[in-house]
Amino acid sequence: MADAKVIPFDDDRSRGSGGSGGNAARRRGAGSRRKGSAESVPVREVQPLPVRDAAGDDGAATPEPQGSPGARPDDAADGGLERRIAGGLAFLRRRLTGDYEVDDFGYDAELTDQVLMSMLRPVYEKYFRVEVKGVENIPAEGGALIVANHSGTLPLDGLMMQVAVHDHHPADRHLRLLAADLVFVLPVVNELARKLGHTLACAEDAERLLAQGELVGVMPEGFKGIGKPFSERYKLQRFGRGGFVSTALRQGAPIIPCSIVGAEEIYPMIGNAKTLARLLGFPYFPLTPTFPWLGPLGAVPLPTKWTIQFGEPIPTDGYPPEAAEDPMLMFNLTDQVREQIQHTLYKLLVQRRSVFF
Repeated sequence: MADAKVIPFDDDRSRGSGGSGGNAARRRGAGSRRKGSAESVPVREVQPLPVRDAAGDDGAATPEPQGSPGARPDDAADGGLERRIAGGLAFLRRRLTGDYEVDDFGYDAELTDQVLMSMLRPVYEKYFRVEVKGVENIPAEGGALIVANHSGTLPLDGLMMQVAVHDHHPADRHLRLLAADLVFVLPVVNELARKLGHTLACAEDAERLLAQGELVGVMPEGFKGIGKPFSERYKLQRFGRGGFVSTALRQGAPIIPCSIVGAEEIYPMIGNAKTLARLLGFPYFPLTPTFPWLGPLGAVPLPTKWTIQFGEPIPTDGYPPEAAEDPMLMFNLTDQVREQIQHTLYKLLVQRRSVFF
């Protein structure tokens, strides 16, 4: 509720009869005598009465809440609660009746904004306490490709990067992540990923999104990044064949390097049960100091302190159309992006004083 305005009163009015009238009474009463009387009769000094129009007992102005006259201070709060309840009921009605929209990739903007981001935000703000830098390097409109390092055994870094863009970008942009095939074969995870705007990590989907002016996120290290041992933390793995560069060149979209510090320590991977991973169809099966030894409790990530920094964009719109087919150019741009991310990681690690604080 907005602060209520205090109505100022005139100084003379707020003093009541304590102005010139009170001084005159004191002058008359000071040693005056009536003629022919045997003794003097003192005149009682009249004390001023406090003004009680719109003020409290002590004459101080009492702020009135905005709205209708006589409204209680908590009326606006009650109204806000009622509006939230009405909005929640309307949201449920739309979900139950199917009166909502999703795009061709399954992205549900309303569900993401009102539910999924609200679920991820406490983890982002309270658990990992993410600090965001350089968000102004992300363009306010048009397609752009964000390229980030990948780590953490489980791909929580992508989700935190998505919340960072959603909550901190002044233009309220939403990041569409390119995810691995495994994400879309897992039950429940598949549906949630689609609703959040994730799509398959392929050139066709990425180009379509960039052509629509979307902000696209990719982590070229893939499973090599999130599945690397703890001893190789913050050492970037190979970026593949540079497919993300050719995609950006075809659409003339800028490439924005992104460096994430803090994700490497949430699940310190000290071993990999490869045989079990093959049986389960996973690219790796992590062994950490807590998992699987502590059971489900061992799956809780460590509460590390994160920093996400978006670097300066690398433009691609100045290259000719055939540049997307030039392997040497793709190699050079890929190496430039990788080196910029690695350099920023080292700089952030030097600045970091503690893993957890």
